Amino acid sequence: MTQHNTTVAASRHQRVYPPKPEAVYLLGTCLVDSFYPEAGMDAIALLQHAGIEVIFPQSQSCCGQPAYNSGYDEQARAVARTQLQAFAADIPVVVMMGSCAGMVHKEYPKLFAGQPEEAAAIALAARSYEFSEFMVNVLQLEQQLAQAEDQSPLTVALHTSCSARRGMGVAAEHKALVENLPGVQVVEPERVAECCGFGGTFAVKQGDISAAMAADKANAIAATGCQRLVSGDCGCLMNISGTLDRQERALPVQHLASLLYTRLNGNDPFQVGQKRSQQYNKKSGDKA
Repeated sequence: MTQHNTTVAASRHQRVYPPKPEAVYLLGTCLVDSFYPEAGMDAIALLQHAGIEVIFPQSQSCCGQPAYNSGYDEQARAVARTQLQAFAADIPVVVMMGSCAGMVHKEYPKLFAGQPEEAAAIALAARSYEFSEFMVNVLQLEQQLAQAEDQSPLTVALHTSCSARRGMGVAAEHKALVENLPGVQVVEPERVAECCGFGGTFAVKQGDISAAMAADKANAIAATGCQRLVSGDCGCLMNISGTLDRQERALPVQHLASLLYTRLNGNDPFQVGQKRSQQYNKKSGDKA
């Protein structure tokens, strides 16, 4: 795969990024596939709009991170081998979540060290990119947002997961994409870099600690007065939004891909819902 010079952001990660490719794989992740499918569809639409063919292998599965983080290396390898086969062609892999991107990019070479698949794992790791990382460093999407169809005022709290911030180092990319959307104001919660308490299996093994961390994060986000919570990691979205729901402070949440797509195309599902509600209330009032 042909490579070109690093961007400013790329030099920070010490990665060399390819020019815009003709085709990419999309690694949807378990949580996007099961709970936030619209985020995957919106990412596909964004990539296709950029003139890129998107290949979504139906054989893809979990990246193996839960087993790997729990110390079950052989079981993790068994799952990861499916990914090596599903994403075998020499084209970029765009990964919808920072945690899964970190697993493939950082941990696969370690997981398969000394194994027959070591070379394939290293190759896959080298061409795998977290969603925002690809959008900024390959497509320069943050420079193309001025013509977004929806430029209505919106206050957003942006949560960058620990995996995205510290593992993949893409917090700046998340922020660049959101801050360059016309009409969108990003408000920063206190202790913005703190974990929300999800951490995959940590939320199960250390439930009380996880819940306390989630409560702190939810309180900080609610205190901003934001209209929406946005993140590139669906585990964090589920954890924080669930906590806010239990606190009876429910807040609309979106994956970063969905925020970008809906603002660019003027089809914000939350605003559509509000407009329909207003129209219904007006009609009901007229009848009364």
